[in-house]
Amino acid sequence: MQVTSLLSQKEHEHKHTHDESCSSCGHDHDHEHAVVPLWQTIIGLVFIINSFLVEWIFRDISVLGHVGKVPDNMVAGFSAMIGAIILGYPIIFTAVKDLRRGLLTTNELVALAVFASFGAGHYQEAGVVAFFMLLGQIIETRTAEGARASIESLIKLTPTKARRIVGNNEEEVPTAQLKVGDVIRIRPGDNIAADGLILNGQGSINQANITGESLPVDKKSGDEVFAGTQNLNGVLEVKVTRAGEDTTLGKVRELILAAEKTKLPIMRIIDQYMGFYTPLILVIGALVWAFANGPMDERLSRVIAVFIVACPCAFVLATPTAMVAALSAAARLGILIKNVADLELAARINAFVFDKTGTLTTGKLAVSRLAPLGETQPADLLRTAASAEKYSNHPTAKALAQLATEAGVALAEPKDFSETAGRGVKANVDGATIFVGRAQWLKDNGVADDFVKSVDVNETEGFSLIFIARNGKCIGWIGLQDQTRSEARESLAELKQIGVRRIAMVSGDRTPVAIRVAKEIGCEEVVGDCLPQNKVEFVRATKAKGYRVAVVGDGVNDAPALAAGDLGIAMGAAGSEVAIHSATIALMNNDLRRLPFLVKLSRQTRSVINQNFLFGIVFVIGGLILAAMKYINPIIAAVLHVVGSLIVVFNSARLVRSGEELEPYAPVPVEAKPDASAHVQDHKHEPIPALAKA
Repeated sequence: MQVTSLLSQKEHEHKHTHDESCSSCGHDHDHEHAVVPLWQTIIGLVFIINSFLVEWIFRDISVLGHVGKVPDNMVAGFSAMIGAIILGYPIIFTAVKDLRRGLLTTNELVALAVFASFGAGHYQEAGVVAFFMLLGQIIETRTAEGARASIESLIKLTPTKARRIVGNNEEEVPTAQLKVGDVIRIRPGDNIAADGLILNGQGSINQANITGESLPVDKKSGDEVFAGTQNLNGVLEVKVTRAGEDTTLGKVRELILAAEKTKLPIMRIIDQYMGFYTPLILVIGALVWAFANGPMDERLSRVIAVFIVACPCAFVLATPTAMVAALSAAARLGILIKNVADLELAARINAFVFDKTGTLTTGKLAVSRLAPLGETQPADLLRTAASAEKYSNHPTAKALAQLATEAGVALAEPKDFSETAGRGVKANVDGATIFVGRAQWLKDNGVADDFVKSVDVNETEGFSLIFIARNGKCIGWIGLQDQTRSEARESLAELKQIGVRRIAMVSGDRTPVAIRVAKEIGCEEVVGDCLPQNKVEFVRATKAKGYRVAVVGDGVNDAPALAAGDLGIAMGAAGSEVAIHSATIALMNNDLRRLPFLVKLSRQTRSVINQNFLFGIVFVIGGLILAAMKYINPIIAAVLHVVGSLIVVFNSARLVRSGEELEPYAPVPVEAKPDASAHVQDHKHEPIPALAKA
């Protein structure tokens, strides 16, 4: 009869308010009155079953065939009446409440059916009808609860208490009392209570609840952690940067609640016309009564059956159940949708406009070329450069350190370290004077060889080059690039495969760099050297040609373009307040495979909704014909009502499992420490094999 929003219930428990606008849909969503306790339904059913048993045990031949009327046995009649009252009271109470609020909904149809059966002395019939209507409501609510389980889990993730460090002591405090600047201790197995930065310790963090990543992420000092994620091992001391509703999880929760309150255009149309539906069914019931032949009992039975099958639960449940299931599947993969209308719109997107840096690329420098000169070996070149840069915070230094760690190259301790901003570093490594930096930096420090001639790459295409000199002689150079995402080419190809007609990359980076990245990922249309306003103009021009455009960016410098598109999708929104607020859809991780999945999910959802609507319409019209022609009685009508609603709910529930291919179980392999030569003993001037795969 109705599906109750569990999230709305939780909001009501805290705020004691509910959305009055939903009352016009014909289904009472006020859980105080609509949700009947299971024990009450069972007690009522026991009385009804008892009446049938008593009647059967003390049956009299003269009353056989009169099932549904008041049994001649007074005990059976009294038991059926008590059962009918217990089961029918919640339905009639809800209908009366609607009428007192000036509403005429389909709840009144069911109440009339139950009341008419009871008034005619058909206590068993009234009880059975009421039971099946309540049973349908209970099953629908429990099924909706299962479909919403992954969303519900997000709200329960934050622990209620945290271990706050005060001086040298540790105290347990409610999570609500945490403030920005507090330091909390996270033990192995604990859920993190607030967003923050790790001060001390390292551990593996399960971020699946926030980002949708299937594997844990290793975190160390200086890394950010999010509320609701789980620390799998290690003890962490975390400085709180966001607490309570300001955390990423808090924003996720707000988005989910806001999405559930929104409606598709088709749902608003249903709301507008549902106010006319109940009077129309009452007129049909009156016509059936007027033109039906036979005794009054048979005519009344037809009218009651008409009222029951006319309750359009399957029709009304068509969209909400599909949307809940789709939102659940999306949230499980870290896709947050602010408005369900945006989910519907995604099915009609036929053009994607991408930003480059941080969207199609990682946004971080990575070593792509090692070019030793003379007799220098690649491992020696890497060790010398990374050791000299060991105490630098420059992105180049971080890229060198990461490669050295991956290759198993042990670094030396630099002495007399000094850094000149924007030019390079100087240090003493193993007794030799090392310079690492740009070509001019080496020349300014007396490196006389014409080492620049050895370079065979073009810096205008996005290469950042650093040169390494030992004791006044250049021993090689290293090329670094902003690497494209490993799944970018696959994701763009899949978008084209599913019917996206235009894919463009619009970047503020230099045009040669943008062209190189576009070639690597298979993007045919590329525009470089774009200011934010140029990106907006490009999006508007694309829309003017009739395309429905989705703009994908990092949510910060791309905010104007995100707002200009039909759909704005923020990549890597975890922890980014600007990203969550600037886009209509937020991806909590950087996996581009979520984009074709989003389009396919939207199309699947639309297909399921259409199937549900078609079934609901056929069910109501067919049920009215069968009831009016006396092919079904009220009890059969009540059973069919439950079956019809369950078919719609279970059809929608299929969407919950969408996207399972994006989160396969993959155990973390235990690998032996790699040999340095396996990574860096490549031919001179050739790409590093280990990095070429990336």
